[in-house]
Amino acid sequence: MAQNTFHIALRVKDLDAAIARYRKLLGVEPAKVRHDYAKFELADPPVILSLNPGGEPGTVAHLGIRYPGTADVATEMVRVKAEGVEVLQQTGTTCCYAKADKFWALDADGMRWEMYAVTADADAESAADSDVQALAAR
Repeated sequence: MAQNTFHIALRVKDLDAAIARYRKLLGVEPAKVRHDYAKFELADPPVILSLNPGGEPGTVAHLGIRYPGTADVATEMVRVKAEGVEVLQQTGTTCCYAKADKFWALDADGMRWEMYAVTADADAESAADSDVQALAAR
């Protein structure tokens, strides 16, 4: 049975140094490494840790949950909207070298949450996230 997976995106100063350290800390090889991105996928506990250069090193870029399929994302988006939470829907978007259907929401303190399902691998890093930045600015 497929499960939801917690996602943490960290900002790092030196991607190569961060990859080397997380290899040691987590005891696994990264699932994906590109010149400007790395991702570790842990099975127990189920966590996706992505490393993103830029921004303030050591800070959380965003949190999220990866769902098994796009229907799960759609169901959760309906539920969250019914609770009165504003969301930004992105269908078929490219981010972190993957195509995904997703929605974004903010917690009470402005932390960005990405709720998504990966639909395919991609060669490009990401589309501009100006829409997400606009959501965070509200």
